[in-house]
Amino acid sequence: MVVQQHRSKGGARAVCALAVVGVMAATAGCSAGGGGDRAVADERGGTDSLDAVRRAAAVLAGTVSGTGTAAVAGTAPDSGTVAGTAEVRTSMETAAGGTRVTIRGRGTYDFRTRTGRLVVVLPKDAAGEDEHRPITELLAPGALYMKNRGAGVPSDKWVRVDTTALEDGNLVTGGVTDPMAAAELLCGARQVTYEGKTELAGVVVRHYRGTADIGLAAREAAPGSRGVLAAAAKGFSKVTVPFDAYLDEQGRLRKVRHRFSFANEGPAVEVVSTTLLFGFGVPVSVRLPDGPDIYTGQIRQR
Repeated sequence: MVVQQHRSKGGARAVCALAVVGVMAATAGCSAGGGGDRAVADERGGTDSLDAVRRAAAVLAGTVSGTGTAAVAGTAPDSGTVAGTAEVRTSMETAAGGTRVTIRGRGTYDFRTRTGRLVVVLPKDAAGEDEHRPITELLAPGALYMKNRGAGVPSDKWVRVDTTALEDGNLVTGGVTDPMAAAELLCGARQVTYEGKTELAGVVVRHYRGTADIGLAAREAAPGSRGVLAAAAKGFSKVTVPFDAYLDEQGRLRKVRHRFSFANEGPAVEVVSTTLLFGFGVPVSVRLPDGPDIYTGQIRQR
């Protein structure tokens, strides 16, 4: 979802227009190290906290065992460490010119194949109308498919967007931060503080707070993700992104909140994107549309 500025009698107004961006195409695996540009946690967090946060994407995809937070906890990882798939809830709050708009999503995601299905709900009057049909989004490597995308698109057709040509790495485009992108952004963590234990939906989690450098995330993420995140580093006015991450005892990311900032015509735009993960191991089946089901005509702007 690209946040655009529109002028009205009441002044500048943030309107969310779905258009979308990159889904990761390769295996997750940010390194716990960082080569010559290794991040260093401060004294409150320590390297265990930094490594736990930076390994979160790989733990979700099952490419490493969840030893990150387990090391902090002093316990060994178990066979339930691998996530693979999860149920997802998202929210994205945009603030610009004194106006706030929140978009919510819900669905399932497979971190191994980087595919997912989400239903995105626009708030009332988010685009000048009272009611909006939910938008179905199918996430796949290099593409995003949307149904009920916009005016003039037949109800039985999908709109396909080539995500490799977009600039923000699916961090804010489309109204939902791609769950894998949200996790791999933590590969760029430079400072991490451990805020203590808390409870999230009945699960004990460890709360970490820090900042992530999008450029560093691009260098540290899996090879297929680097180009997308490198493009994202150019799309924001600030390349350092504050975050709050919540990991369970097995090193799995349960919740992450990013605060993005970027320049646009008119007031500066601030976006708070939250991704909540639960129901690990849920079946995920994503069937991408065939050619005849994809709309190729012009989409009228609302």
